[in-house]
Amino acid sequence: MQKKNLSAYLSLFLFLLFQSVLVQSQSFHNNEKLTKQDTLRGSITPERAWWNVVKYDLAVTPNFKNFTISGSNTISFKLVKKKGNRMQIDLQDPLVIDSAVLNGVPVNFSRDGHAWYIEMPKRRMPKVLTADKDLHQLYLVYHGVPKPALRAPWDGGVVWKKDKNGNPWINVACQGLGASVWWPCKDHQSDEPDNGVSISITAPDTLMNVSNGKLQNVVADGKGNKVWTWVVTQPINLYNITMNVGKYVHFSDTLNGEKGKLDLDYYVLDYNLDKAKKQFEQVKPMLRAFEYWFGPYPFYEDGYKLVESNHLGMEHQSAVAYGNEYMNGYKGNDLSGSGWGLKFDFIIIHESGHEWYGNNISSKDIADMWVHEGFTNYSETLYTDYIFGTEAGDAYVQGVRRNIRNDIPIVGKYNVNKEGSGDMYPKAANMIHMVRQIIGDKSSFRMLLRDMNEKYYHKTVTGAEIEDFISKRTGYNLDKMFDQYLRTTQVPTLEYFLTTENNTQLLYYRWTNCVKGFNMPIRLPGNSNPKYGLLLATENWQKFRTNFKQGEDISKLMDKNFYVTYKKVK
Repeated sequence: MQKKNLSAYLSLFLFLLFQSVLVQSQSFHNNEKLTKQDTLRGSITPERAWWNVVKYDLAVTPNFKNFTISGSNTISFKLVKKKGNRMQIDLQDPLVIDSAVLNGVPVNFSRDGHAWYIEMPKRRMPKVLTADKDLHQLYLVYHGVPKPALRAPWDGGVVWKKDKNGNPWINVACQGLGASVWWPCKDHQSDEPDNGVSISITAPDTLMNVSNGKLQNVVADGKGNKVWTWVVTQPINLYNITMNVGKYVHFSDTLNGEKGKLDLDYYVLDYNLDKAKKQFEQVKPMLRAFEYWFGPYPFYEDGYKLVESNHLGMEHQSAVAYGNEYMNGYKGNDLSGSGWGLKFDFIIIHESGHEWYGNNISSKDIADMWVHEGFTNYSETLYTDYIFGTEAGDAYVQGVRRNIRNDIPIVGKYNVNKEGSGDMYPKAANMIHMVRQIIGDKSSFRMLLRDMNEKYYHKTVTGAEIEDFISKRTGYNLDKMFDQYLRTTQVPTLEYFLTTENNTQLLYYRWTNCVKGFNMPIRLPGNSNPKYGLLLATENWQKFRTNFKQGEDISKLMDKNFYVTYKKVK
């Protein structure tokens, strides 16, 4: 009994901590003053606009004794318009660039805060920069002390810790803050490297490094180290690129998926092997569920991995970071409060859902991160639906509403690298659930999701593109619905009353507490025209014939799958 009470208190503590971190983080971003650095980081500056990244070749040596890194990055790129006078490269202070070589020629550079400018030489170079099919290369050498992540994954940086046996354990978590916190790059989500990245990490030969993609080779350097080289062949969101150095052991499996054999690889600390083998049995059912809803896993060429991390987790493409301590729920807590959240490991399901939303489909600007987080939060509902049934899924998504704060809008500020509210998780998920109710047919909603992942396969998008896609697929203009839920903090209210006119029972209804022109369809009890089960409510009073009697309490019959409030009026 005491153990049960302790577990309950721990679950409550973790839930409150989760909420506290979100509130503190959002409060900080909401009150933060915007600076020139925010614009340089978050916008397509003239120094970024004229070139497109084709591939990165990254080589890094972390030093655990003094918490420094040194390395190099070769940026292969093509011109998309006439050459500019400078290139903007992002590398966050206190890291510094030591040298820059463009197409074999040393070039000058300068810096403005976290933005570094590579000067284009005026004299003729061995390979002239022209807007054609030529591939150009910028080779950068850098070093320094990267920002440490003290509360990963919420504050980004490099995580320097030791496992319980005292072995060095290094991870990276840099969503939002950006990859430039540990290596030089074009740090904007709109430009993913077309041909992926190679990642070479030098680590002591008693340890292992695990990064994204497939392991290409491991080479001893003769100095007590090994160089682990991993290769990603697909486009990748830069904050997903990672290194994980630790005392790892490896086991593997395969899945016969929609595109054939998918390699499944697992890297965990040596003393957690038995627990991992049991907990990771959830991976195959999860992948089957997501392939059913979303279409084929987007990175068959690079495989699927779970890598144990010393932070909670992150959606690192083809190398998902896992730190949920081998228990179901969110470290044993059900964030939905429905009971269903304890039926699965939250981090395995949620972070893997990002392979489709966030990794396959990426937002160009982090102001539209609801595209990543809303759909991925809803993937938890779809997994629950697939494994346990639709009623379980409905209960789960309704339950996560308790985490909605309605503090600031979900959509953030564009071109300054600022996210919106943490409601991009539970509120956006409930908005997507309402889209499902509007479509009505499960198979049609499923095809919307699958077609979305096919249409935007390995692409970056704007939130507006996704909104337009959904509206066209539903057959409804949902512009006002998206404005309401993404751009305001108001929860719309459906006012209603029953009355009798000419011996006919009528239900009157209208929207209030909403944006002007709000016209979201909704399912109401007693609808006398149930062909589609939906009524197009507006701000004006409307009515339909019903069999309910005047004064009858129909509040309990209102559809709970719509995230709205209902108000009976006289």
